[in-house]
Amino acid sequence: MSKDVINCAVVGYGPSFNMGKFHADMISKTSGLKLVAVADVDESRLEAAKKDFPGIATYKNVDDLLENKDVDLVTIVTPHNTHAPLALKAINSKKHVIVEKPMCITTKEADEMIKAAKENNVMLTVFHNRRLDGDFLTLKEIIESGIIGEVFHIEVFLGGYAHPGHWWRSDKKISGGAMYDWGAHVVDWVLNLVKDEVIDVSGYFYKLVWNDVTNEDHTEALIRFKNGVIANVQISNIAIVQKPRWRILGTKGGILDIGGGNFKLYVNFQNRNFETLVGSKKTDYSLFYTNISEHLREGKELIVKPEETRKVIAVIEAAEKSSKVKSPVALP
Repeated sequence: MSKDVINCAVVGYGPSFNMGKFHADMISKTSGLKLVAVADVDESRLEAAKKDFPGIATYKNVDDLLENKDVDLVTIVTPHNTHAPLALKAINSKKHVIVEKPMCITTKEADEMIKAAKENNVMLTVFHNRRLDGDFLTLKEIIESGIIGEVFHIEVFLGGYAHPGHWWRSDKKISGGAMYDWGAHVVDWVLNLVKDEVIDVSGYFYKLVWNDVTNEDHTEALIRFKNGVIANVQISNIAIVQKPRWRILGTKGGILDIGGGNFKLYVNFQNRNFETLVGSKKTDYSLFYTNISEHLREGKELIVKPEETRKVIAVIEAAEKSSKVKSPVALP
């Protein structure tokens, strides 16, 4: 775009985690971006938005927002099953679109979103901010340095033993299921550590304890890559026995997450094993919106490409299908 300032709107200003305000704050603090509007179906949330950001326009109907020709970019911060339909509306209104993760629920939706963005010549990306987590950046740097050799095994775990709560994130029709929340971040992490083709995915989804909500209690995906790497992702609400978030094995060493953003690095050198502690880099999520501004105003490369986020959805979708058919499933 040739514009000096990109006018931005946030769709969804709900109070959960204050994510709408979180995005609005980052937009307001990013050079080249300007928050001009917020849309939400709840009038009280619009009042909160006006109080937080005096002078912005507010809309109770997203269609009215999209008719505003001054709005260049829309960030969608709504329940998962609304991501695709809202994104398609915005894209077809010639707006650039940022979608909160997960991108959508199905690869079919992802394909429709990507196709529409190309046809309308607008940007489409997903807020995979966890790529900017200091601990993940540290892991990535260690692996790319080659100090632990060739990585062949990755384990990632997030969970515990607790009721997931009574809200839309626990409703499978709305959320997509247990793997679509933190699991979307975890799968994205893995796909950014292993830059190779996914051969197939084996999934293990369980519903055993929390029957008053519809999400699965425990989800597990075994991702097999063409280069031989195996990645095991576990997201659970019934894992009473904890394990490290990360355990990574390479041909010359390994990495173990010991909590608090710290890792224990193991290296074999001249047939002797050595251990050392490694702290995390700084986390800075504002870099995401800086990249958006630079991409739209200066043509810089987009950090989070929609084809990459489609692959995340494809892996999750394949894992669930695999669990049902009880055999590995290739990516759609």
